[in-house]
Amino acid sequence: MASRVQKLFCAGALTVLTSAGGILMELSKGEDGKYAYNSATVPLLAEALKLAISSSLLFTEHSRTGEAPQVTRDTRTVIKYIIPSIIYLICNNLTLDVLRYLPPSTYQILSNLRIVTTGLLSWLFLRRPLSRLQWIALVLVSAGAVSSQLGSNNDGAMKASLKGYFLMLLLCFLAALGGVVTEALMKGNRDSIHWQNTQLYTFGLVFNVFRLTADNLSTGFQDGFWINTLLNGYTGATYVVVANLALSGLLVSFIMKYVDVIAKNFATSLSMFLTPVVALILFGHQLEMSLLVGAMIAAISIFLFYAKPGDLFLREQLQAIAVP
Repeated sequence: MASRVQKLFCAGALTVLTSAGGILMELSKGEDGKYAYNSATVPLLAEALKLAISSSLLFTEHSRTGEAPQVTRDTRTVIKYIIPSIIYLICNNLTLDVLRYLPPSTYQILSNLRIVTTGLLSWLFLRRPLSRLQWIALVLVSAGAVSSQLGSNNDGAMKASLKGYFLMLLLCFLAALGGVVTEALMKGNRDSIHWQNTQLYTFGLVFNVFRLTADNLSTGFQDGFWINTLLNGYTGATYVVVANLALSGLLVSFIMKYVDVIAKNFATSLSMFLTPVVALILFGHQLEMSLLVGAMIAAISIFLFYAKPGDLFLREQLQAIAVP
């Protein structure tokens, strides 16, 4: 069982890595604003790195304790990991497409919508009850995300293309679905987290290989076999993107195992305060009032979602409310 310090550290690290994700993707673009590399290879290499780390940790766990870590080799349990692997394959590649249409700060603010979709799916599939205050918090997240995208010219126009917004909504739904399924699997037994990750990333790697091969087949191998062109166009920033994606995935698994998927989404949402500032410094992206207002609304919703009655009312007020 993870300690409170470990949970807080992982949540903080995930916040930083999530904030860095969009910025690094922007830095990895060429001078023409496009990716000089095959963006589909990034999730493949990230899955390979996560698999290597998880396998090593599984072996280290056995060496350190002298006892075999708990693993379930039942076929019916193992094949369940195919479902989140496919969902995350779609999400990882869809994220790259979204960032073609949305700047990093916009992407980060709209990512808060994952909290809404995750809350709804957790309520539906995990039977996780939500209080009235938590429902209000979910509505506020939506309001904050929408208000952050209203134009500053008073015409009510949105800042990015409709295609970008549509892809972002699709990404939020799929990410929430993947998170809920993963949490259910992670907490479904007492297997070692490293064994669970090994299964998840093995399927993820296999499906990414299938995806790249299918792309080659659809183009008649016009650009050659993907293995031969795997690292074409890669720069130092691209390798950091791969490492960032891999480490983020490992932290997400830890939080799914020992906390919950909604906590993961709130941790990543805190990065909305870092991303706009870094984007301003590196790319000169303007910090508009609507973006700041949206971020503040989302921050309030985070507090409300996890607040206890004692955080909002004095004891005397609670007693007065309780009296019929």
